[in-house]
Amino acid sequence: MTGLENIATPGMWAGFVAFVLVMLALDLFVFGGNKAHKVSVKEAAAWSGVWVTMALLFNAGLWWHLKGTVGEVVADQKALEFLSGYLIEKALSVDNVFVFLLIFGAFQVPPQYQRRVLIYGVLGAIVMRAVMILAGAWVVKEFSWVLYLFGAFLLFTGIKMLMASEQEPDVTQNPVLKFAKKHLRVAEDEHGEKFMVRRNGLLYVTPLFLVLILIEVTDLIFAVDSIPAIFAITTDPFIVFTSNLFAILGLRALYFLLADIADRFHLLKYGLALVLAFIGTKMLIMPWYHMPVEASLVVVAFLIGASVLASLLLPPKKTGN
Repeated sequence: MTGLENIATPGMWAGFVAFVLVMLALDLFVFGGNKAHKVSVKEAAAWSGVWVTMALLFNAGLWWHLKGTVGEVVADQKALEFLSGYLIEKALSVDNVFVFLLIFGAFQVPPQYQRRVLIYGVLGAIVMRAVMILAGAWVVKEFSWVLYLFGAFLLFTGIKMLMASEQEPDVTQNPVLKFAKKHLRVAEDEHGEKFMVRRNGLLYVTPLFLVLILIEVTDLIFAVDSIPAIFAITTDPFIVFTSNLFAILGLRALYFLLADIADRFHLLKYGLALVLAFIGTKMLIMPWYHMPVEASLVVVAFLIGASVLASLLLPPKKTGN
């Protein structure tokens, strides 16, 4: 792997951040993001298509810009890095969806309120990812050997996921949730989509606020896996940041698209675990063999595709009578 390269100019950074802010503003204030309603599969599919199309158009625009400024060879390499990183982040975000389903189910959050929780969850995720990516890029630049620690961690995480793939975490026992319940005044009854309410002059948080906390904690935990994974593809902070953000921006639509059919992809967790193990191994063997980005893209796509296909061909075993 080459050292840290940053092909982005300040104008490119500013332009992308402005694009993200505009899209979030449109979602919140124009497209009904703050209106409680159940998101249909048709709406979720349309938005998923929009986000994937935007990511691909961004990649094409990035390639065209770099071709005219730094040459076709660099443009091809960076476009391929973005595509590989986006695929990895998009695949790993599916694991977020499975946990989100558990959280909403455990707290019995009505479908019409889930959208608002995920909107604010995405806002928090963007801030956390930005901080973690910039910090990770600096650490990699100053201490390149940390990539091997990333590799060992991802390999360990992948193996752990394989061994515990059939176990569902008990989200209600999360220590952060227990801490919040102990130190915050919680209004136990339902208050629609409000996160906070006032009673007798005192401020109370609602159960929906606790759900939001769990959503944010979940994304933080998954970011610890996904961000090191993309550093196996590129150490360019602009490519890491943009591919990560496009995957996060499409996460909410992906959730509602998969919400009713997630149980059909019961073997996808194995595919994701193998992806993490593969990426970790790839990082650990860098001193002896540098795998081309093209090969990584093919392997990741194969592992995800094979696990999806196997899920459809081999239905899950029925439990109980």
